[in-house]
Amino acid sequence: MIMKQHLLGLWNLMSMEQRYDDGRVVYPFGEDVQGKIFYGADGAMYCAIQKAGRPPFSTGKQWTASDEEKARAYDQYLTYFGRYTLSNDQVTHHIEISLFPDWIDNNQHRTVKLEAGVLYITARIEEGTPEARTSYLIWEKDSGTTQTSGDVS
Repeated sequence: MIMKQHLLGLWNLMSMEQRYDDGRVVYPFGEDVQGKIFYGADGAMYCAIQKAGRPPFSTGKQWTASDEEKARAYDQYLTYFGRYTLSNDQVTHHIEISLFPDWIDNNQHRTVKLEAGVLYITARIEEGTPEARTSYLIWEKDSGTTQTSGDVS
């Protein structure tokens, strides 16, 4: 059984893939994905994932770039923040802020497993639809951080 102290701190994403029930395997942000997830002792969590090598805007900056470039940036990045709770091998992310508006005020239920210092997070997505799949995210502890309390003072 995983315990809260096992989750605490900052983790680096090593791999992210989705395995569809029909046999397809997809890497939503490519095979060279980048990401961070943080679990604080105070129950706060945040997650950011992006496709590696995202190009800078060529038509402007964050507010003035073309709609096409903004849409591409949206497709290559996700982030959310909220609280988390842990029960046995299930972590629930209670989302308060997200790039995706439909995630706000929703919960994500994930299965977690810690094996040899590697954190495995899995989730069923779009259950009961033709797009049903299992998402697999593999994380390693960020070696540059020692803070696990969520206290930044």
